[in-house]
Amino acid sequence: MQMNLFNQSTPDVSDTIKNRLPMALLALRIGIFIVMFVWTLDKFVNPAHGMKVFEYFYGVGGLSEIIIYGVGIAQLLLVIAFVAGLAKRLTYGLIFLMHGGSTLASFPVYIDAFNNLLFFAAWPMWAACFALYLLRDADTLLSVGKP
Repeated sequence: MQMNLFNQSTPDVSDTIKNRLPMALLALRIGIFIVMFVWTLDKFVNPAHGMKVFEYFYGVGGLSEIIIYGVGIAQLLLVIAFVAGLAKRLTYGLIFLMHGGSTLASFPVYIDAFNNLLFFAAWPMWAACFALYLLRDADTLLSVGKP
């Protein structure tokens, strides 16, 4: 314990971080999961939209609904493993790369910034994915994977 100027005891900074960090990382994991899960569900609810996204942003046209469903199944397995905290190096890394690819593939819309403001939300989320990947060993709260 340290003493502050008012002679009141305050918790040591390392104790504060040790107690709060797992809660902060859980909040990041759940927040990232919500976005990724909705993007995943979109592939099942509206596969035509998924086909348009692949064509417009990634230059991959002519995909069938079956392919979009397959991508959706793979993505669903990944986001469930991610939110559960399984195989953190792999799942957190794949989420970071997948979201980063999506963010960078959307680069042309950033040029017309004021007509595409919502796309800018991808950048802080990508930063959150990066922070969570770097701190994955400290993400222990409600995580079934090893630290």
